Amino acid sequence: MRFRQIEVFYAVYTTGSISAAARSLHVSQPSVSKVLHHTQSQLGLTLFTLVRGRLVATDEAHALFLEVAEIFKRLTSLQKTVSNIKNLGGSHIRLAVVPSLGLHVAPMAIMRFRREHPEVTFDVQTLHHDNLFEALYERTCDIAVAYDPPAHPRMQRRELDTGELMLLFQKGSLPDVGASVPLRLLDGQDMVGLTTSGPVGDLFAAEVQRHNVSIREVVSNQTFYIAAALTRCGAGMAVVDEFTARASIDEATAFRPFDPAIRFKVECVYLEDRPPSKAADVFVATLASTLREMRVATE
Repeated sequence: MRFRQIEVFYAVYTTGSISAAARSLHVSQPSVSKVLHHTQSQLGLTLFTLVRGRLVATDEAHALFLEVAEIFKRLTSLQKTVSNIKNLGGSHIRLAVVPSLGLHVAPMAIMRFRREHPEVTFDVQTLHHDNLFEALYERTCDIAVAYDPPAHPRMQRRELDTGELMLLFQKGSLPDVGASVPLRLLDGQDMVGLTTSGPVGDLFAAEVQRHNVSIREVVSNQTFYIAAALTRCGAGMAVVDEFTARASIDEATAFRPFDPAIRFKVECVYLEDRPPSKAADVFVATLASTLREMRVATE
């Protein structure tokens, strides 16, 4: 099967009709029908049948789709990589950050950077740690910023700052809280979002186990800012990174660090054979200074 045949089969299978497939591919219905008919004839398989006027995939089509879906994904990734290569340049920065840095830190750093370098443009996305290497490899980003990012033989890392985990809570729930809180304070408590994915979530889980603290997780999620939103709505206390905590406080919500502190590194990562451009290097320095300044401003 050639790519056009794969593309047409994939479109028909996922949309369920010739007309919908044609619209998704921006071609005519006869064109789709012709390619599909040729594909079935070439393979010697019946991939779709008409049942009461509806196109229904056969068992052979279901089996073929398992392979085609993976091939289509890789071919789409190849096309995206080619497109990104064409648009590479020092005046455009493709940035990926973990969601919590996308709340306030990254937007502030971009604003500061573009004030000095208005000719530089950005493409910004948020992603989780598991997707870092794929995004860099497929050139959907040039640099990524994350917390204790996982090691990979092709990735280089540059430490920007450190951060720490915070307890976010509604002020009425801890009226006599001090400047910091011991981890044992969480023993037996109903908590929100303690199982965030990634290295920082693993770090906190290890500390809870090491101190033999028992926590009842009433709402689980994989994004710190969702945990913070739940806390602001009164669903319970949450453990989040300090950047999410600083962006989430209001008249009724506060945060405190743990004693002893639970710290992690904030690092910029990129592929070893594709180091940051000069513009990206300058932006990374701006981001690092923004991290430090925002911490001081809220202490």
